[in-house]
Amino acid sequence: MNNRLGFRPAQNHTMRTMQNANAERRERTTRETGPGRMTLPEAPRTASPVPWLTSIHAREGRGPYGNPGYRGNCSGLLIEDLLNFYRPRRVLDPMQGGGTCRDVCSALGIAYQGLDLRSGFDATRPGAFAELGRFDFIWMHPPYWRMVRYNDDPRCLSNAPTMGEFIGRLRAVLRNCQEVLADGGKLAVLMGDGKHEGRYMALPFRTMRAAALEGFWLAAPEIVRFGHGSTSSSKTYATSFIPRLHDVCLVLERNSRRLPARAS
Repeated sequence: MNNRLGFRPAQNHTMRTMQNANAERRERTTRETGPGRMTLPEAPRTASPVPWLTSIHAREGRGPYGNPGYRGNCSGLLIEDLLNFYRPRRVLDPMQGGGTCRDVCSALGIAYQGLDLRSGFDATRPGAFAELGRFDFIWMHPPYWRMVRYNDDPRCLSNAPTMGEFIGRLRAVLRNCQEVLADGGKLAVLMGDGKHEGRYMALPFRTMRAAALEGFWLAAPEIVRFGHGSTSSSKTYATSFIPRLHDVCLVLERNSRRLPARAS
């Protein structure tokens, strides 16, 4: 006997079974991969020369910049966007590593000076920047503490024996940057994070505190940079945790109201 919709009971049962199976499949897919592809929030229209540069930097790839095989090397696309936004005449990178900032400046025709501990330049040494002149923009992607060991040089930030000493050395570099930053200039610091002895180190927050103590404050919102192509994205872990897929860029300028000095 047919029901009002014209389906026999056996057909109704089959349809309900299929619907239930489809619902279970959708639930399982959502549980494993998330609720589909997510879109970024709409940004307001401004007079920015780089309208896609917002507090979330999600451009994929790295561009033709720097040595992609250099451990910890970042994409040049964020640097490219920042330089196109601030339009500096002269840029300093005191920890140039794989040369990403150097290559971006070359492509954009911006005067650049890059230095590195590998060539004997110790950015933490007092007065190390004294003969460099003034810069409108300083890019700094320092080694993170205890994450990538680039060498055995005790002057390298990644080799600091304690977190307190790491922050102290970072403050010394920030102090040197303060001395050569031109009026109205900007200092951009890219900082990631990781765990030490089972606890997250909160390096971006510690960096902001260190910068404030050295007379800097935010010139723009902190920028969350998506880590497309990071080495951990291709790994499989047996434990359950929330993966970190970003680092943080702090764009800083001189702060007229300096925080009182305090132990790190």
